[in-house]
Amino acid sequence: MECAKTGWVYFMANRYRGTLYVGVTSDLAARVDQHRRGEGSAFCAQHGLTRLVWADQAGSMIEAIAHEKRLKRWRRPWKIALIERANPGWDDLWERIV
Repeated sequence: MECAKTGWVYFMANRYRGTLYVGVTSDLAARVDQHRRGEGSAFCAQHGLTRLVWADQAGSMIEAIAHEKRLKRWRRPWKIALIERANPGWDDLWERIV
């Protein structure tokens, strides 16, 4: 039996505590590269969301999608707190994944 693909849930932002986008992917580096080139999503392109500020690997894409759906229901202050626990300076994590 083929192993299930792992998934990633991630937040993109345009600046410190700026506009947020939560997404899910099986290939984090490729997806963030798309966002950085303005091709990842219309929302990210429109708002200039090129900074990867948080990412979490899930055991499978099914788990990642469920996690993404939960995060989308969260209030903004909860999302900010989650990001700042792992990345207080809202650094772009792009260099760490490529």
